Amino acid sequence: MKKPFKELDLSNAFLFAAALEDEETCQQVLEIILGFPISKVKVHAEHSLLFSSDFRSIRLDIYASDEMQVMYNIEMQNSDEKNIAKRSRYHQAEMDVMSLKPGEDFNDLKPSYVIFICAFDPFGYGLYRYTFEQKCLERDLKLNDGTTKIFLSTKGKNADEVPKELIHFLKYVEESTDEYVASIEDKAVEKIHNKVKQLKEWRELEASYMYFEELLEERKKEGMAEGKAEAKQEALLLILSQKGNVSSKLKESIQNQRELEVLDSWMKLALQAESMQGFEAQIETAKALV
Repeated sequence: MKKPFKELDLSNAFLFAAALEDEETCQQVLEIILGFPISKVKVHAEHSLLFSSDFRSIRLDIYASDEMQVMYNIEMQNSDEKNIAKRSRYHQAEMDVMSLKPGEDFNDLKPSYVIFICAFDPFGYGLYRYTFEQKCLERDLKLNDGTTKIFLSTKGKNADEVPKELIHFLKYVEESTDEYVASIEDKAVEKIHNKVKQLKEWRELEASYMYFEELLEERKKEGMAEGKAEAKQEALLLILSQKGNVSSKLKESIQNQRELEVLDSWMKLALQAESMQGFEAQIETAKALV
């Protein structure tokens, strides 16, 4: 059962993206993650969540840059889909394309960070933070291409190797409550929490969240129907292949058919047909009756 909007933790991707669209909050989170101060942050409007009128194509990652022209892409990941390394590669490539304007030299590419906050351990070593840079395998030599990928885990166990501020923040991601914030006495996390509480009181954002969840449910149902259609198509083609050669025209017609009821009726006809010609004739008759 889904939590009501006001009970969400920061681990919810929608709330996380909404919170980090506030530039002060985004800067605060980046400084906790990186462990050093950064200059004023600008969250780019083209990736805006709060002011989007079309949630059907919305992204829940945050794209930002600072006054030193360092670029950041930050995303919350709740489930391990076994593709996080390739996902980080995609985000990196996308940032590079956006960073380099036509006519600019490759040396004009800005330094960049791709950051994932994971509610699981992405690599299985029990670390709170995994930092990757490009290195030469044959020598102790950095590529110095200006790219860094950071994967954070709320399930880390190496508390003696990372700043306590980072641990506080990662635990807060999954326990975004007044009680937890009071127990750690961390000013940075308290500031983030105050912003999160403000967002939870914003009725327009709550309505947007409910609409967004409805769209996700629709997409899930559409995806399940799509999968069922593909399975029925494959089964139908397998049955027909035992009755003769399936023409490219018939194969295309079957693959373009997405209605489950129609595919079910074709399956029955295929099982009853004595030959490929008989099946095609029955299909044409059925089409003529519609």
